[in-house]
Amino acid sequence: MLNRAALVALFLLLSAGPLTAAEDGNGGTRDAGGQPWVVHIERLTMKNANFRATHWTGKNLQMTVMSIKPKGEIGLEVHDAGDQFIRVEQGRARVVMGPSRDRMTFDKRVSDDWAIFIPAGFWHNIINVGDKPLKVYVIYAPPEHPAGTVHRTFEEAEASHGH
Repeated sequence: MLNRAALVALFLLLSAGPLTAAEDGNGGTRDAGGQPWVVHIERLTMKNANFRATHWTGKNLQMTVMSIKPKGEIGLEVHDAGDQFIRVEQGRARVVMGPSRDRMTFDKRVSDDWAIFIPAGFWHNIINVGDKPLKVYVIYAPPEHPAGTVHRTFEEAEASHGH
């Protein structure tokens, strides 16, 4: 039989919902990939203060959350091997895409609740045009970053990619 303190602790743990990588006590670096996982994606995205943090990396799919500072950007990039999905939870952004880095033929403004689909092989950039952090989650297929990747800043991310 559990004592009162243990029962209260158990109640608090269960009422808080499942632990997420941002709440697991490991500084947000635990990647739940390879295991079944259920997450409140909006809460996870909104709580994220890192430029990028991977939270689930499987064999064929990866989910990251990002927080892009005002006037910041994801950075011009291309993923030749896979498609990408980005959902804006908060903020205003400019989305540019094109078949080559010097030919951005797609230019669209988006905000809260918009989804962005990026085909493999398209150069793209997402630029925060708002005055508060742009909060997004990203699905890569196949995974783009090593499991457990956390980049606290844009500069840290750029340095790790060798852009």
